[in-house]
Amino acid sequence: MCRPSSGCFLISSFLLALAACGGGASSNTSPPPPKQAQLAVMLTGMGNVTSSPAGINCPSTCAANFDSGTEVKLTATAASGSNFTGFGGACSGPTCALVLASNQSVSATFKAVTPGSVRLTVSVTGSGTVTSNPGGISCPSACTATFNSGLNINLSATAASGFDFAGFSGPCSGMTCQLDLSSGQNVSVSASFERNITAVKHVIVMLQENRALDHYFGHLPQYWQAHGFPQASNGTTFDGEPANASNVDPNGDAITAYNMQSACTENPSPSWSESHVDRNWLNPSDPTTAPMDGFVHTAAGDAGGGTLYDVLGHRAIGYFVGDNQLDYYYFMASSFATSDRWFSPVMTRTHPNRMYLYGATSAGHAYPLPNSNSQPLTNETIFQLLENNNISWKIYIHPDSTGCSTPSCLYGYSYLTQFAFAQFVINNMPNQFASTTQLMTDIQNGTLPQVSFIEPAGYVGLDEHPTGTDVTNAPNVQAGAHYVQSIIDGLMASPSWKDTVFILSYDEGGGFYDHVPPQPATPPDSIDYPTDLASNDACANNTSTACGFFFTGFRVPLIVISPFTKKNYVSHTVMDSTAILKFIETRFDLPSLTARDAAQPDMTEFFDFDAAPWATPPNPPQQPENMPCIVEALSAVTISPNPAPAGGQATVTVQLIKNSIQNTTVALTSNPGGLLPPSTVIATGTSSTALTISVPTGITSLTVTGSVEGIPQAVTVPVQ
Repeated sequence: MCRPSSGCFLISSFLLALAACGGGASSNTSPPPPKQAQLAVMLTGMGNVTSSPAGINCPSTCAANFDSGTEVKLTATAASGSNFTGFGGACSGPTCALVLASNQSVSATFKAVTPGSVRLTVSVTGSGTVTSNPGGISCPSACTATFNSGLNINLSATAASGFDFAGFSGPCSGMTCQLDLSSGQNVSVSASFERNITAVKHVIVMLQENRALDHYFGHLPQYWQAHGFPQASNGTTFDGEPANASNVDPNGDAITAYNMQSACTENPSPSWSESHVDRNWLNPSDPTTAPMDGFVHTAAGDAGGGTLYDVLGHRAIGYFVGDNQLDYYYFMASSFATSDRWFSPVMTRTHPNRMYLYGATSAGHAYPLPNSNSQPLTNETIFQLLENNNISWKIYIHPDSTGCSTPSCLYGYSYLTQFAFAQFVINNMPNQFASTTQLMTDIQNGTLPQVSFIEPAGYVGLDEHPTGTDVTNAPNVQAGAHYVQSIIDGLMASPSWKDTVFILSYDEGGGFYDHVPPQPATPPDSIDYPTDLASNDACANNTSTACGFFFTGFRVPLIVISPFTKKNYVSHTVMDSTAILKFIETRFDLPSLTARDAAQPDMTEFFDFDAAPWATPPNPPQQPENMPCIVEALSAVTISPNPAPAGGQATVTVQLIKNSIQNTTVALTSNPGGLLPPSTVIATGTSSTALTISVPTGITSLTVTGSVEGIPQAVTVPVQ
């Protein structure tokens, strides 16, 4: 309702006045006609072209106007004895649909059909189908058909599951094929389909314990040369251990890398603080400089003043080779694929690295969860991701020394227990924890899940972990390698081989020397720095990126084993073990767990899915188990008196830090030579032995070197 005081009257009067003036006259004027555009069609040969909407009916009506914005579809019909070969101009190919915004011109070509016939043959490599229009070809079932000469044939390719179409070849090239059969000559076309990652039906992941790349595989190039592998001569490079690799020990002596002669090794610590000292002894928090000079120093400290034999830390810079030591691993790494830029995820020990393996984060942990009562990580794991997407999975665990193989018993040996999800699994789907005996059954029966993880079997001495206690039957690398061989060889001889990828690596470097520094990495989440460092840690209260989750750990060995693995391949792409998660996610079209696995390469560079180079697997050598198990190491070699008397006698003493647990042979050399027997023995229960030598004249110094299973210790004294 309008009150007079509201101004309604004034407004109404104004509108009436406006209607009476010239402005109101426009309401009776019609809108301008819509803009139009002309479509013109030009014919070559005998045929007809019509349009929808109607307007074109060429050759009688070959041009028409249409409202701007109208979609016009042209249809070509060949006259008897002719074949339509395609549109040109504003359209290209067998069909034409235009939205007109301006004048356009289209050509349509018809060719006379030459009397006679042409045979078209299609060959297919890989798995897929090729069909023709007009019909006749439906390869691989019908790969040859006869057509009237002069026809235009379109071929279409459709890849089978697990394959991608790679293109046509012959008279066609690329992803499309349109053939003009007017030449009258028979035609052959090839279509290639290549396998893609979905050809992989099963992924098996196994990470053994605590071995660095230089320590295990640093001498692969020498093995290639000795055994005639093509990498030795085809330009393949591998960043192995330098000939001058060395670290300084607590005595100030530079210890050069040496070949270990014992399958058993005392443990160096790979924990957070020690690893940062390994990377940079004098400045562990320096983010830019990594001389990799602290391994021997920290290994000496790990000996704890005599709790272990090697108080000088020399074991940290020892290495193994492929002949009569790690024969199986060297052969498999050389035959299949490996990497010289594969790192553990974080610069610390086993538990956090295995958190990364399962959840792509340690949720701020640089150390293990404190105890069994600690709250497990609530982060999503790869197994939750698989379960939620209906991807089958299982964790396989070696029975313990009692032979226990029930899920409730095996569960306790799984690193999944670091995550809350483990309790859900054991309560609701306990059979996800299965024994390695079941693994071999599943391999042989073709009943593997899509994703399998194998836990390390350290509790029965098969995980290759160095020993933390000095015993005569310590875990050894050859026993662990033999165990791994039994699984892989079983896979290669089984029906499961044809579509399985087996990834073998190590959780972290174990405190053993490697010359390549850790690499920059993406922190997995919002926790950039450890939340559990002790006050005396090398990185405590330090916000340098070297002290956070901005770097990988050290290099570790990797072997990628599959029928799809490229032969003799070496990757130089920086990755850490969360790339395994990225590979699984890529294969099964899953999202990433954290920013760390999201940033990883997907590992597809290791594979040739189309060729399947190892469809027939190689015949590897048997892994020997004949190396001795010696944990003793010399703490000192002394010569007395010092200086040694020229032309007189001196006493050489070789010393252990504590009593030997077995007869321990000490290899001896001297400079000048010939002064000592090749070896001596420190008897069980004793810690030293002494030998008397005659000191030559005419020399100014005397050097004696003793070594126990390759671990060296030397002394040099003046001669007067």
